[in-house]
Amino acid sequence: MGGVLRRILIVAAAIAVTLGVGTAGFVAVAGYPVFDAFYMALITMTTVGYAEIRPLTTAGRAFNSFYLLLSVSTLLLAMGVMTQGIIEAQLGNLLEKRRVRKMIDQLRDHFIVCGFGRVGRGAAQELREAGARLLIVDRSEERVEWAIRNGYLGVLGDSTRDETLKEAGVTRAAGLIAALATDADNLFAVISAKTLNPKLRVAARAAEEEAERKMRQVGADSVFAPYTMTGVRMAQSLLKPHVRQFLDFTTTHLGPRVSIEQVEVIAGSDLVAKSLAQLKISSEMKVIVLGIRRASGEMIFSPSGETAVEANDFLIVMGEAEPLRRLEARVTGAVS
Repeated sequence: MGGVLRRILIVAAAIAVTLGVGTAGFVAVAGYPVFDAFYMALITMTTVGYAEIRPLTTAGRAFNSFYLLLSVSTLLLAMGVMTQGIIEAQLGNLLEKRRVRKMIDQLRDHFIVCGFGRVGRGAAQELREAGARLLIVDRSEERVEWAIRNGYLGVLGDSTRDETLKEAGVTRAAGLIAALATDADNLFAVISAKTLNPKLRVAARAAEEEAERKMRQVGADSVFAPYTMTGVRMAQSLLKPHVRQFLDFTTTHLGPRVSIEQVEVIAGSDLVAKSLAQLKISSEMKVIVLGIRRASGEMIFSPSGETAVEANDFLIVMGEAEPLRRLEARVTGAVS
């Protein structure tokens, strides 16, 4: 945008200088009044074909011949500069779209955030901080441009349409967040996404209880009701302020060094069939096991040291980045 503005200013300055030269020349050489001189310079530059507004001497016609060449050349140059700017802008937009299209086509196991309002922005920020690949889809051009300026990949389109989701690579995606403005739009987005990719994990926002039930029926893995959740949090902040403070701390204020992660125990891991006490995850690896989710769906909170780890369990753990990486390497490493 700065380059376009600079070109406009240069063209305007060149035209103003040329008109100034013509006006001064007709005043000095032909003896025209200032306004008549300006008018003569203007009609000469624009080549409208009017006759001389006052008789010109030989010297006046000589100057007019010189000014005619100068003014027409300036006008043609100005038109060329502006045309070049328009072509370059259009070509730049085309190349940028092709670059973004290529980047989107290369995405695999990414997350699609449908809707870039307050909920969508919060979800996108959390995904980016976790290092996930993500793509923003919104029907608002202003929001898509805002997302791109902040370093996200963005697609302008309607998330409820199959064509838009295909363009966003939904068949290659790992998950989708439906954070659109209305329950109807979110419901359609969930249906379209699950139809195109039944294995896709989908989290959706719902304002009404009926919409929440329908979204689960059509395949949404998680449905969040912001108004209900906010009401519960407000009540808990009064009834159990210290519990509420602790939960807020564990979800939003752990800091850059500490995080809560889920680690899957694969069948070949040396952790299988061993107890937490035997594995010494807390004492030696400095990682706290908050819970274990069994393959059957059972959740064990605050497991004791005698709890045995089974294949395909998910360990819900909290710790610093390096211990968590060591644990994940051990959990996913096959026994030789």
